[in-house]
Amino acid sequence: MTAVTLSKITPTRFALGTLALLLATGSSFAAEQRGAAVAAKKTCADDDTGITLPPGFCATVFADNIGHARHLVVAPNGVVYVNTWSGTYYGNDKPPSGGFLVALQDTKGDGRANVKIRFGTGSESGNAGGTGIALYNGALYAETNDRIVRYALPAGTIAPKAQPEIVVSGMPLTGDHPMHPFQIDAKGTLYVDLGSPSNACQVQNRILNSPGVNPCTELETRAGIWRYDANRTGQHFSAAERFVTGLRNGEGIAFDSAGRILATQHGRDQLGQNWPSLYMPKEGAEEPAEELVQLEQGADYGWPFCYYSLTQQKLVLAPEYGGDGGKAIAQCAQKRAPIAAFPAHWAPNDLALYQAQQFPIAYRGGAFIAFHGSWNRAPFPQEGYNVVFQPLADGKASGKYVIFADGFAGAVKDPGQAAHRPSGLAMGPDGALFISDDQHGRIWRITYQGPASAKIAAAPAPTIRAGNSTASAEPPEGIHPNAGGPLPTPPGSTATAVALGERIFHGQVADAPCAGCHGSNAMGSPLGPNLTGKWLWGDGSLPSITKIITDGVPNPKNYRSPMPPMGGAQLTPSQVSAVAAYVWALNHRSRG
Repeated sequence: MTAVTLSKITPTRFALGTLALLLATGSSFAAEQRGAAVAAKKTCADDDTGITLPPGFCATVFADNIGHARHLVVAPNGVVYVNTWSGTYYGNDKPPSGGFLVALQDTKGDGRANVKIRFGTGSESGNAGGTGIALYNGALYAETNDRIVRYALPAGTIAPKAQPEIVVSGMPLTGDHPMHPFQIDAKGTLYVDLGSPSNACQVQNRILNSPGVNPCTELETRAGIWRYDANRTGQHFSAAERFVTGLRNGEGIAFDSAGRILATQHGRDQLGQNWPSLYMPKEGAEEPAEELVQLEQGADYGWPFCYYSLTQQKLVLAPEYGGDGGKAIAQCAQKRAPIAAFPAHWAPNDLALYQAQQFPIAYRGGAFIAFHGSWNRAPFPQEGYNVVFQPLADGKASGKYVIFADGFAGAVKDPGQAAHRPSGLAMGPDGALFISDDQHGRIWRITYQGPASAKIAAAPAPTIRAGNSTASAEPPEGIHPNAGGPLPTPPGSTATAVALGERIFHGQVADAPCAGCHGSNAMGSPLGPNLTGKWLWGDGSLPSITKIITDGVPNPKNYRSPMPPMGGAQLTPSQVSAVAAYVWALNHRSRG
């Protein structure tokens, strides 16, 4: 700690005895920090919010159970606006009644919203809500289906009353990434992400050894950032407004104090499952990186031809386009590399640059990133489900990231059973950080009450606590798919085959990724259906299940991504039969 920094923190002490302070040991200052952290801890709410934070940071549950809460924004008067989503992305579950937009206000000053107003279009009009939301020039902008609309916010109002105006319409809704997150800069330039409709622009999406389409026609209208004018209405989507290309899915967009535009990028999936001759299963789980990039007009960030290898620390050629498992570079030398990289498959869903004063000085100008959590690390443990802090200086990483907030997932890290999944980030006018969850619709408010001189620190490792469960959580005996007694054996099969099928399902044999999509309890996730309930395909017989596993599901009914044959694993006929027997047993056990 330098004298210059200390003078900013304790000017009175410098006036009384600068020399004495300069000669003081570091241990006395550390003791002061610990004391301040303890004092701050005492002022935190006693409620267990289910997450862990560094010393001095406190959390409250600002709101809960408001639907699949995606991105959010905070007005100068402290009102929090949230966009919620529904439809195919969430298995067509029933959304909350009312509009998909939510206004939240804390009028008591206790860090919890006591005013909750839903507005905008609801599911009865055929809408499914959306992700993107922003405030600009006294109006609220929100994504809904294929468009971005604008609501006037008259002074003194919380929720708009008038119908919205259409700012941009006709944006594509198909494929793996149908969301349209966006941000608006101070001049009114609207930057909107249009993610790719596929994983890697293959001839057959997510299918074993399927080559890449070359040239990738998806890049004409997807996989980039588009630019519009937030001051105009009646704009229509076209290829002409593309700002950058080669971003598979850039959900988080933010502007720094120097006017630079930063964005996150979701790295591609299924290196190991689609190209087993080039990647070991562990390589597929640990590659490629998630990215933080700086956007510049006309730049190309590589997708689908390249991905950023954590092992090589550079962009390398994708297997669909002649890559050799992570060494060949070829055209990737001309693509734009990230300014920071993060572990594979964590899924960065939003980005916020801290430009307020409440948090310690070390955090100012750095990036908070909400990681939604993985599914494609199966059969290895899933990871992410956290919020990280990445220090930045002059538009570049200035240190290693730390996990700032953890414990969102609760007892189980997988898309189906995670208690909460971070999705959105926003700063309040007082410098508080808000975090949204699209699993069960929770909003946290994070404040800081320690010394301004505190260094960047990681959150403590989470423990499983009651606050991490949800209102619909099952008792411990009901969490495991086999709970409730032995599984039945289908006609023509054996108990040994059912037991083998269970091991394959959980990735213990043949590196099968079944649990990654269907959940470790087989009860489904946003990526794959519940295997213990109603059949979406076939009649539920053992031959029918076997055929579905063997052939895959290239055109799913209620889910956005196809299932490749055998789920992307390389199973023998006897292993396919075993998995089918296990799925049959789960389904019939649940029926009593």
